[in-house]
This record gives sequence, structure tokens and C-alpha cells, in this order.
Amino acid sequence: MTALRQVAPELRQDRPERRIGVIVPFDFALDREYWRYVPDDITLHVTRTPHVDEPLGIDLVEAVSDDDVIRDAVRDLVSPDPDLMVYACTSGSFVRGRAGERRIRRIMTAAGARHAITTSGALLDALAALGVRRLAVGTPYDEQVTSRLADFLRESGVDVVSVAYLGLRGDVDRVTPASLTCLTAAADDDGADAVFLSCTNLPTFDAIGELEHRLGKPVLSANQVTMWAALRAVDRRPVMDQQLFVRTAARPD
Repeated sequence: MTALRQVAPELRQDRPERRIGVIVPFDFALDREYWRYVPDDITLHVTRTPHVDEPLGIDLVEAVSDDDVIRDAVRDLVSPDPDLMVYACTSGSFVRGRAGERRIRRIMTAAGARHAITTSGALLDALAALGVRRLAVGTPYDEQVTSRLADFLRESGVDVVSVAYLGLRGDVDRVTPASLTCLTAAADDDGADAVFLSCTNLPTFDAIGELEHRLGKPVLSANQVTMWAALRAVDRRPVMDQQLFVRTAARPD
């Protein structure tokens, strides 16, 4: 008979890494962008909202930001005990205005998040860090969802000087670099201090440096500001420096 021996375990009392919980929409396809921003001592724990059989539009956006959906997602992430949780959906966090963005954070903390941020809230923090008052906006959305973003920004005291949109009803993660360049150029305005490219499913990581070089101003993206704010909350900075905003934004006190 084989002898069985129980070995007394030794458990670490400290935590060698910081943990960030990330809630994304069910169709999110850019996990790798998030990992490219984080240093080695950061661990990401990602969960997705339930599938919704709707095209990208107001109904879908409201569904993925439903109160119960967010509560359930937070509870899915509680076990690894992250230092903070992020609702990483731009449209879901701006669709109901400033009050809606605040409500999401309240729901997250009530459901068990130690600290909560959203992509749209991170955008406002990024604009404040850069001193941006006049913003150009590019989105992959339809006109209705895009208008909700402009309304959210104006409600937050940001002057939206120009807007361009792609009118997509899905497949945002498949937008080509050429199309992203055209969208950014169409959105930009001489009076804009910066350009923001909305949607966490829009591929931007490899394009931002070149776009900033062409425009001569900061180009912000949803995933960029999300990870900047999340890392800032745990006293870290993104590991790359080819993006103007990440290179110049102040480290937290």
C-alpha cells in the first residue's frame, strides 16, 4: 500500500504583487493591451459581463452596465482580493451621465470592491492631469452613443470642440490601423488640446505614439487612461514611455 504523507504548508503573510480586478464587456477582445501596460509586480484578474444578443448601441451599452450585472461581476472578482476593481467600459460608464458613473462606483464598492474606478472617470482624471480643457473625440460608435459621450464630457466641464465616429454596430476590435488614423484625423481640430479615442475594444496601443507625432498633441485612448488610473491607484506607472500622456502624467503623491 502506498504511504500517504501530509506536509505542513507554509503560507506567505505578505503579498508580493498588487492585484487589479477588471470588469469588461462580454465582447472585449484586447486583454493583451492591458497586460502590455503593467509592470511585473501587477497581476490582472479579468471577468466579463454576460452575453447580450444586441448590436452595439444604447440598448447594449445599458445592458452591460446594469446594476445587477456589475454587482455579479464584482462578486466574481472578490476571491483573489484585488487592491482595486476597474469597470473597463467607456460607453457603459458614460451612458447615464456623471450620476451614472458615480453610481457604478458606489455599486462596486457596496458589492465588495476595496476601491473602484471606471474608464470614463479615468478619462476625466487624465484630462485634469494634462490640463486639457478643449477636447476632440473619435469613437467607433453610432451617432446616438457618440452623442452621449459628448454630453457626459460637457456635463463634466470639458469643451468638446469636434467629434468623429465610425458608426459601427460591432467588430470594434477589428478596426484597422489605417481606419484608426483616419478617425483620429477626422476628429482632430486645431483648437483641441488633445484627442480622445473612445471604447476599450478599439485597438490603440501600437498606434498612439505615431498619432501623437503626426498631430503634435496628446492622443488618449480608453485602455490607456483606464490602465493609467488603475496603476496610479496602486502607486505604479505604466511600463512604456512611447505615449506622450503616459510619459508626462505626474506620479501620484
